[in-house]
Amino acid sequence: MAQWIDGAALAQQVRETVKQRVAEMTRQLHRPVYLTAVLVGGTAAGELYAQRQRDACKAVGIEYELITLPHDADKEMVSRRIKQLNEDAAVTGIMLHLPLPEHLNATELQYQINPVKDVEGVNPANIGYVVYGQTLIAPCTALAAIELIKSTGVPIRGAEAVVVGASQIAGRPIALLLSEQMATVTLCHIATRDLAAHTRRAEILVVAVGKPNLITADHVKEGALVIDVGINRITLPDGTKKTVGDVDFAAVEPKAAYITPVPGGVGPMTVAMLLRNTLRSAELLSR
Repeated sequence: MAQWIDGAALAQQVRETVKQRVAEMTRQLHRPVYLTAVLVGGTAAGELYAQRQRDACKAVGIEYELITLPHDADKEMVSRRIKQLNEDAAVTGIMLHLPLPEHLNATELQYQINPVKDVEGVNPANIGYVVYGQTLIAPCTALAAIELIKSTGVPIRGAEAVVVGASQIAGRPIALLLSEQMATVTLCHIATRDLAAHTRRAEILVVAVGKPNLITADHVKEGALVIDVGINRITLPDGTKKTVGDVDFAAVEPKAAYITPVPGGVGPMTVAMLLRNTLRSAELLSR
């Protein structure tokens, strides 16, 4: 039976460390660590997410500001606001809430964020640093997955690792970070033939697809370490809603050595990594 990897408990440890370092930086620099988030087109869901971010930042001593632009804001308006934040010495971190309205290109706008202030690690320049093994700031979800793996004590160096899912902010950077740790990495995606043939070799299996219960016991090697990045809302036969991952937890848990639950695994750690990245940005700017 697998040991659960408690993402909430690990995230709390990260937050405590960040809180201590933020306090030290604030005293040394006589100014706060300051995160500004840009939300284009205010929605109830977006504003709720922003409020949770605000609360998380407040808990560790990070100042938080939300800038809300109208839904019909054009590229020039958003670009101008990002430029102002890049040039504002008081702002140590910037993030752009996704999804954006359909008329805006997220990648194009993220590219305009100063890589050092890019707390989500999504600027193509930051992805490039990961590719070359010189990580500056990496995507939060990818960092969360790596930290959860490290917390188990399972050696990454030389391990056979398989990542299912090739998104730009999760699967691909996770594969790159595992490679940086000297794992032997296979990256699977929608065109992969015979997925189970790959995943059954994995000592470390990371799944980040967004498809409920994609990975069954038949996909998993006995004693594997399984990281489930997926967060999916499904409707049960009785009409109630439930959050599940990409891994069939009940089927895989008896076979794996370690597994992350959903919720309570990668999710809390991703938030903690955003806070740690915000601190990282402030540290880089203070040099």
